[in-house]
Amino acid sequence: MKFIVPSLATVAVVMSLLVNAVMAADPATVAMETATNSLCPISGKPVDPSITADYEGRKWSFAKEACKAKWLKAREDSLYQKLGGWAAINAAVDAFYVKVLADNRVKHFFDDVSMPKQHRKQKEFLSYALGGPLPWTGKDMRKAHEGMGLTEEHFNAIAENLVATLKDLKVSQELIDQVIAVVATTKDDVLGRPKKAS
Repeated sequence: MKFIVPSLATVAVVMSLLVNAVMAADPATVAMETATNSLCPISGKPVDPSITADYEGRKWSFAKEACKAKWLKAREDSLYQKLGGWAAINAAVDAFYVKVLADNRVKHFFDDVSMPKQHRKQKEFLSYALGGPLPWTGKDMRKAHEGMGLTEEHFNAIAENLVATLKDLKVSQELIDQVIAVVATTKDDVLGRPKKAS
């Protein structure tokens, strides 16, 4: 496992502020449902119990070998995997919140927040956003941050804390840039800005 966890941490940091109001399902429950689901995560068809892959301690089943190959390739190519997977996300999010809760620009947003729950939600969201195998079951970014009064300064503070966390974790600048690019895609929604025309 690479300790490129910081990239995930950076994303986690930025996303944690962004996901502050999100009510996500317990990731362990989601993982259990996903891993034992009788539908292929690629095709949506019933699985063939003989076609499986182990990933991060879970067994995944697929309808066809081609589905399995596609799923494994997506794992291999994901930013999530390049950062170090679930273990990296855990470490990064925990380190990120230490910085966020010490930052006078944003720490007040977490005054009445259950931090264990916040960590859990952030880890699930970042896993999903960075290409992990589990689905995101919480609110979308716009709804999660609605009415919070977030500004560009708040968003930038979270991003700065994320970058600092990733640097502390010795994540490469190339991966940090990729994480920040993912985080930047949430900015308009987090700040409640009008959606851009497609």
